[in-house]
Amino acid sequence: MVEARITVNGKETPISPAAPHTTALDFLRERGLTGTKEGCAEGECGACSVLVARPGVNKPTDWVAVNACLVPAAALDGQEIITSEGLATAGEPGMAPTLHPVQEEMAVRGGSQCGYCTPGFICSMAAEYYRPDRCAHAHAHGDAHPDSDSADSTDSEHGPNGFDLHSLSGNLCRCTGYRPIRDAAFAVGTPTDEDPLARRREQSPPAPVATEYARDDSAFLRKSSLAETLQVLRERPDAVVVAGSTDWGVEVNIRSRRADCVVAIDQLSELRELRVESDYIEIGAALTLTEIERRLDGDVPLLAELFPQFASRLIRNGATLGGNLGTGSPIGDSPPALLALEASVVLADADGEREVPLADYFTGYRQSVRRPGELIRAVRIPLPLAPATAFHKIAKRRFDDISSVAVAFALDIEDGIVRKARIGLGGVAATPIRALAAEAALEGKPWATETVKAAAQVLQAEGTPMNDHRASAEYRSAMLGQSLLKLYAQTTEAVSS
Repeated sequence: MVEARITVNGKETPISPAAPHTTALDFLRERGLTGTKEGCAEGECGACSVLVARPGVNKPTDWVAVNACLVPAAALDGQEIITSEGLATAGEPGMAPTLHPVQEEMAVRGGSQCGYCTPGFICSMAAEYYRPDRCAHAHAHGDAHPDSDSADSTDSEHGPNGFDLHSLSGNLCRCTGYRPIRDAAFAVGTPTDEDPLARRREQSPPAPVATEYARDDSAFLRKSSLAETLQVLRERPDAVVVAGSTDWGVEVNIRSRRADCVVAIDQLSELRELRVESDYIEIGAALTLTEIERRLDGDVPLLAELFPQFASRLIRNGATLGGNLGTGSPIGDSPPALLALEASVVLADADGEREVPLADYFTGYRQSVRRPGELIRAVRIPLPLAPATAFHKIAKRRFDDISSVAVAFALDIEDGIVRKARIGLGGVAATPIRALAAEAALEGKPWATETVKAAAQVLQAEGTPMNDHRASAEYRSAMLGQSLLKLYAQTTEAVSS
C-alpha cells in the first residue's frame, strides 16, 4: 500500500505519524501552518477552513472550502489542499510575497482586527472567488460601489461582482464586524489567466485513492469500490462509516470519541451519481449537499428551499444526504423535506440492495431499519413532483442553526381542491415523522381558509413535542399550526399577484 500523503500548498506531505483520528486542522498546525485556527471544533466558526480540490460542477476541478477541524487528515489522502499561507504568491529572494486578491481586499478594507478568524474567512472567500459560475452583474441603480449603501439596492446577500455572501455563512468574527468583510467580498474581481489556482480548475481533480492507514490499533480505510467497502462492513459491522465527517468530527473533538475502524465512502463512484429517470430522481448518498444543489439547479424546488437553511456553506460542502439520514437524528433538516417528497432510501450490503420508503425507515431515536453491515447507497425521489411545496425552519438564528421545528409541505392542489398532501416534520418526536392526521384533514377539501384553520389545529397535535433549551413543547405545537397558515398565505398571495 502506498504511503498516505496529502499535497499541501503544492508540496506532498506524509500523514504519518498522525493517529487515524487526527483532524486535518491538527495535522496542519503540527507542521507549522498555524493560519488554520481552532475556534469551536464543531464546524460552526470557520476559523479552520481550507481549500480542497474536488471534482467540479462547471469545470473539471472546483476549489471547495471545508472545515479542517472536522475532516480526518487520513480522509485527505491523495488530495490537494490550500491553506491561507498558500494563497499568496512567493516573491523574489529577499522580497515579501504578493498578497492574493482576496487577502489584499481584506487588508485595505479593514476586514481584519485581531486576525484570529481572518485566515478562515480568506479561505472561504477564495472558494467563492474561484467559483466558475460567479459573474458580475449590475444592480437596479447601476453598478454599486461596495462601500456605498446602494450595494443593498436589490440584494444585500449578493454583490455586484456576483459574490454570494452565503459562502461566508459558516465563518464568525467577534471583533471586526461584518461590514468591512462584506465590502472586501463585494470588491474582489475575477481571477486572471495567470492565476495558478484558476488554471488548476481546468485540470482533472486528484483521482480517488485506496487508503489503509493504521496506527495504535486503529485504522482509517477507504476502499476502491462499493463491493469492497460492503465486504469490510460485513467483517467489521462495528466500523464507523463517514463521508464528510460533519457529524463524526464533532464526536471526535467534543466527546473524545474514538473508533477502532473508520471506513470512508465519500469517493465511491457508485455513491456519487445523480440520475433523473422517467419516474424518479436518484441522488447518490455520498454527493455533498452543495453538489446536489448545483447539479439539480432548482429542479426540485423543495430541496432548493431547504439547502440555504441547512447549516452553512462550509458544512454543506462536506455533508451528505446519506449521512444526514444515517445518523437518524430527529432534528436533521433533510428528513422532513424528503418525507414530504415521499422519498425512499436504497440500502446496500454484501448480499444486494433493498429499497425502503423513508416513512418506514426510522424506528426510534437515532434508530432505523438499516442492518449491521448495510449502508445507504442512494435516495430516490418519485416523479412527478408536487407543484406546491415549502420548507419552514423555526430556529433562533436565520441561518447556520439547529432547528426547533422543521416543517416541509408538498401539496397537489387542483381546481381549488387539495388532491394530495404530504407533510414532513422534524423536532417534534423521537424520529422525523409524517403528519398523517393533518394530511387527512386536508385531502379532498377546498384549499380555503376554513379548511386550513381546521387542519392547522390538527397539525398542532402531531408528534410528541418536548421542552428543551431550544423551545418549549407549547411553542413547538404552536409553530406547527402557524406553519400551515403561513403556507396558505404564501400560496394565496402568489395566486393573487
